[in-house]
Amino acid sequence: MAGPEDEDKDLLASLDRENLEYAKDAEISRILNTFKLDAYAILDLQPGVTEKDITVQFRKKSLLIHPDKTSNPQAPDAFDLLKKAQAELMDEKKRERLDEAIADARMLLIRERKWTVDSPELKTPEFAKDWREKTKEVLIDNELRRRKQLKAQLAEEGREKRKAEQEVEERKRKRDAEQAWENTREKRIDSWREFQKGGAKKKKKKAQPLG
Repeated sequence: MAGPEDEDKDLLASLDRENLEYAKDAEISRILNTFKLDAYAILDLQPGVTEKDITVQFRKKSLLIHPDKTSNPQAPDAFDLLKKAQAELMDEKKRERLDEAIADARMLLIRERKWTVDSPELKTPEFAKDWREKTKEVLIDNELRRRKQLKAQLAEEGREKRKAEQEVEERKRKRDAEQAWENTREKRIDSWREFQKGGAKKKKKKAQPLG
């Protein structure tokens, strides 16, 4: 028969499980509601961290929200975002573009407010918040520009493809016409010979003396 101490242990274990599930749900919700173009934000990291920091943080978060570790139906979507963010930060070129956008956002705010890089306001929580918002704007602008360039590129490739297809079709029509002309060569020659024979007979008739 279980005593009071065993009951207390069971209660504490139950509370720990509830707290863990709450933490999982909270983290899944945080990831899904985080700005998707900022991989640092999704992993809950600050710019400038090392690759080791990224790997450790990803493992920590993935162990918490992995679909195999929770029954939350949104876990797969959150985990996919986490994996995508980790892959982006481990890609040197993609991380450089993200870091550049973050740096651009900071300089834009400094210029807009006519501050200097040494202004004390840069160290305030208010500026950190404004910086995050400005970073969103820069990332959205960059993404729209990228999509526009991609659309233009695809349109150009489409035009080039259609042009190439038209050239191929034109060459095919030309070959078919030449082949058709060649296939009727003998018929044309025979027709011409018959015409020539007919002309020769008429001349011979005209040359006969009158009776």
